[in-house]
Parts: sequence; C-alpha cells; structure tokens
Amino acid sequence: MQESQERAEYTLIARKPSFGLPTGCPICLPVYIHLKLASFPFHLNFNNTFPDSDQIPYIESGTYVAYNDENGGVIERLREDGIVDLDGDFCSLPEWISMKAMVTTWLAEAVMYELWVGSDGTSARAIYYSDLPWLIGKALFMKQVYVVKQRFGITKENAERKEAEIYKRAKIAYGALSTTLGDQTFLFERPSSLDTYLLGHVLFTLQALPESSVLRLALLEHGNLIRYGEKLKSEYMEAGSSSSVPQFHSEASSTSTRRPSNSSSKTKKQPKREKTEEEKTFRRRAKYFLATQLVAVLVFVSVMSGYDFSEVEVDEDDGFSYD
Repeated sequence: MQESQERAEYTLIARKPSFGLPTGCPICLPVYIHLKLASFPFHLNFNNTFPDSDQIPYIESGTYVAYNDENGGVIERLREDGIVDLDGDFCSLPEWISMKAMVTTWLAEAVMYELWVGSDGTSARAIYYSDLPWLIGKALFMKQVYVVKQRFGITKENAERKEAEIYKRAKIAYGALSTTLGDQTFLFERPSSLDTYLLGHVLFTLQALPESSVLRLALLEHGNLIRYGEKLKSEYMEAGSSSSVPQFHSEASSTSTRRPSNSSSKTKKQPKREKTEEEKTFRRRAKYFLATQLVAVLVFVSVMSGYDFSEVEVDEDDGFSYD
C-alpha cells in the first residue's frame, strides 16, 4: 500500500495565489503548508470556476479524492488514510489538543470576521470574487457578509460586544501560543498539524489582511510568532519546492492539466484539434455555474426584498447591520 502511494502523483487543487502567498485562501494555505512540512511531493493547480465551493481545497490522485467538506477536511482525511500524518502521538497530549483547538476555532473565526465584517472586504474580494463579473461578485460578497453575521449572531445592538469577544479570544490564543513556542522552531519538538494551521494563520494575517487590521496588530505584538512564521516560510516554502509549477485548473479531474507542454516551436501552427468530451463537459459546467450564480443572486435579492428594510442598513463596508 505504501509503495503504491509513493508512486502515485497527488495534485492539490486550491484557490489562486495572491498577497505573495502560493494560495490566497485561508483554508487552502494550511493544506499546502501541511504537505510542505511533510516533504510530500505534489502538484499544485488552481480552481477559479467555483469561488464559493466548500469542496475547495481538495487533493486527488487517480480515483482518490479528499475534499475539504468531507471527513474533517483534507488534512484529517490524509491522516486517516495513512498518506500524510504529522501528528502521531501528539493527538493524545491535552496541551497539544487545546492549542490546536484555539487555532482552528478562535483564530479561524477571527480571520473570518476580519475578512467579511471587520474590514472593507478588499481581501475577500481578491480571494474569492475577482474573476467574476462585478455585479455577481458584489452580490455574492454581500450575501456572504450576511451569512457570517448570522453565524456569529451579530446584530446592530450587540455588534461591538461580539467584535470585542472575537478579538479577546484571538489575543488570548496568541498569548498562549507565544508562551508555548518560546524560542523553539516548532510548537512541540517537531512539525505537526498544529504548526500547519498556526503557520497558515500567521502568514495569511501578516500578508493578506490590511495594515490597519486589529487582528494583524495583535499578532505583531508577539515577536516570536512573527519570527516563527518568517523562519518556516523561508525553510519550507521558499528554499526549494517539491511541488510542480502551478497551473490554473477548472475541473475536478486534472488529468489534462498535469502534463507539461512539449512544444518546441513558437512559429509553427498546430492543427486545430477537436475538443475532448471532458473539455466539452467543463465548458457546459462553467456556463451552468455562471447561470446558477446569477439565479442565486436574483433569489437572494428577492428574498431580502421581503424583509422590512427599515430594520436593515447597508454599512459603508457593504455589510448588513440590524436593528
């Protein structure tokens, strides 16, 4: 089984790079880092067709696919299947478990709040909607702002209190992680999925969030966390790469995008080839996606029009607030 896994080629499908990161998505970035920390060879492709899909990121090899929205996510699925496991005995350490819980809940929620509610939305638009027509991207952004506020239970009356709670938890997490890390390279002797999530959070917060970000300013108070991020980024993400040159990719099957071009002539015209069934299917799905997004926007607008708009205000950051 292990020999077949070593021979197999794995491809990570993520959202496109931005902010100087290999992928600008705060969910995709930890998966990329996890594979890097494990020195696991993989191809990196990008999917821009379904910007709000919960399945992204995912990793595939032949008929094997591990989706983000299944079985605890890609990292957990790879561990369960014995493909990439950095945790080992760490899973039985109470301190490690509590630290990981803080990173994957408190810090992840703080990033979500910053992206959709606590900022002007520039970073979120660049990550998810920059390739969509402006109107669709704008409507989907406003819809997601509404969803996030609903998830956190934010209303006009409790908005300040909720924000204070989110940032308070993040600051507590930073303090605990900074104390545990000290001057070590990793949080617990060697790299684990805890480092995967923390490193992803540190790099995303520093490079993707605006300089005025409350979360970013709180992180900057802990110099050892900043040095930790810079050191591991230099050693594992810049010093040399075991992943292939990234390619943009729009379909669940990446068979046609993994093969590099063998063309050696720039002037010789190639005969026009007939589109494969897979390419035809992709084009149909791409058109279907745009159509369904447009329908979703229209439904969203029509549903919102049924609310009492005397109780709904549109803030300057394009979000919703409630009386």
